[in-house]
Amino acid sequence: MKTFEELGVSADLLKAIKEMGYESPMPVQEAVIPYLLSDEFSDVVALAQTGTGKTASFGLPLIQKIDLTLRKPQALILSPTRELCLQIANDLKDYSKYIPELSVLPMYGGTSIENQIRNFKRGVHIIVATPGRLIDLMDRKVVSLDTVRKVVMDEADEMLDMGFTDSINSILERVPQDRTTLMFSATMSPAIAKIAKNYLHDPKEIVIGNKNEGAKSVNHVYYMVHAKDKYLALKRVADYYPDIYAIVFCRTRAETQEVADKLIGDGYSADALHGDLSQAQRDFVMGKFRQRRLQILVATDVAARGLDVDDLTHVINYGLPDDIESYTHRSGRTGRAGKTGTSISIINMREKGKMRAIEKVIGKQFVAGKIPTGKEICEKQLLKVMDEIEKVQVNEEEISTYLPEIYRKLDWLDKEDLIKRVVSLEFNHFLEYYSSAREIEVPEQGRAGKKERNAEGDKGRGKRGESRSRGAEPGYSRLFVNLGKKDGISPALIIDMLNHNIDRRIDVGRIDLMQNFSFFEVRERDASTVVKSLANLTYNGRPVNVEMADSGEASRDARPGRRRSQPKERRRDNKQQENDDFRQFFDDDTPFYDDNSWKKRKKRGKR
Repeated sequence: MKTFEELGVSADLLKAIKEMGYESPMPVQEAVIPYLLSDEFSDVVALAQTGTGKTASFGLPLIQKIDLTLRKPQALILSPTRELCLQIANDLKDYSKYIPELSVLPMYGGTSIENQIRNFKRGVHIIVATPGRLIDLMDRKVVSLDTVRKVVMDEADEMLDMGFTDSINSILERVPQDRTTLMFSATMSPAIAKIAKNYLHDPKEIVIGNKNEGAKSVNHVYYMVHAKDKYLALKRVADYYPDIYAIVFCRTRAETQEVADKLIGDGYSADALHGDLSQAQRDFVMGKFRQRRLQILVATDVAARGLDVDDLTHVINYGLPDDIESYTHRSGRTGRAGKTGTSISIINMREKGKMRAIEKVIGKQFVAGKIPTGKEICEKQLLKVMDEIEKVQVNEEEISTYLPEIYRKLDWLDKEDLIKRVVSLEFNHFLEYYSSAREIEVPEQGRAGKKERNAEGDKGRGKRGESRSRGAEPGYSRLFVNLGKKDGISPALIIDMLNHNIDRRIDVGRIDLMQNFSFFEVRERDASTVVKSLANLTYNGRPVNVEMADSGEASRDARPGRRRSQPKERRRDNKQQENDDFRQFFDDDTPFYDDNSWKKRKKRGKR
């Protein structure tokens, strides 16, 4: 392995990066730096995972090649988000610590454009920008790129995924044709290939690893659970790793906020990051997470794009994304800078096909994880408490004046009893929770499991024409509501209905949407309150009927399709639809609330 000095890095840069802890080049740096420092290098497409040292691989040569006597933009770096833009700019400033004449200016939205204009007019060598803000400044005739000779597109695939294709085209058209262009990407998508074909001249392709493969330092683990148990599984993962520092990825903004709220309510150090937050709120949350005042960040893919945080222990997929590239980006946020990380996916049976498709692309197999038991979690937490007691710093001088009273107060306790009490003070809430918590059931996989599930469904259904009500979770009551997918009802609408008509928080469990009606679960203590509070509601001019489903009190005539005034054929069709709904309801353990499959079916029905 070569050293940075052998790669041709100058003395001033070597001194700075050594102070930053850089010891030996990473593979992408060893491949890219000497090529960019050579006099005859051409355009480059470099494929490497996030967190493999890409910023130094292009940043060090750019700085070294800058003409400091010309105080005009000579290099442009484009990034998808303001977070990544700021990070790249800060890294370049750190690299150039001993080159005080160098000026690096970040340009991004969500902050004062006037300040950026003033700083630009003072003279700048390297611009680091998000596409939107740069185009705004160019349209105002403030920024000209006529002197730019090197363009870097970092996380190019993410920029294109975020819809910046037209902006990138516009920017590259306004940069001199004799420029050198470098594209850094984690994956080689068709859009990346198209940009390279249109704007790069005979580019050299540098691939670290294989195209589109996952990072080698990341372990991929999955937990197979019923959809209703996903949050419980997430809690167990967080409890089993007391020092967890993780990003939990969710599919939607609503799910992101819901999961974050649940974690916060259960006492975890967590917060949400999604598109409904203002820029100031996003900055505040990210500041807390980077300073480790948060252990768990719950985020959408879009909100976390360009997010670069060191030393993440885990990336947790609260369900798999629709596209494989998103999974590659997610998992690449851990296991960085030569360290090992873990990507955990909490999935249900419907997502097994997605997992197999991801395995083929990233060239790695997911390892089936065993959900930690309550006993295993308690052992881990107990060891953490003991470790903290061992490492606690005692300020002898400050505490000495209080010790006599402490000794007098605790004198009646022997050593063993005192240790038990100190440990229990920190540990009791885990004991209490897991002593009564049920173990999470693992779905049966394969043909045998399918036969067992079908047998259970047949057993529950009984004779033809009969049906049983699915039982509620322990501690919950199951309620029937005469609104279904035909009425445009959704889990969010059911929760909103409760929030607007009941003046206190109602915990909602499983939600199942049928074609003509739905079921939802609430705490047993809240069931009668919910039924009474929703008694006189209407929805789109139609009376809402909410009844207890567990006790068989839901009236059959309350369900649409059972009115005697309808034609016999229509009643038969609706009865068949209800039977199909129930059949799906009993056979399929994945609630519609868990993913967007019901939305897709609804769209297909409209075509």
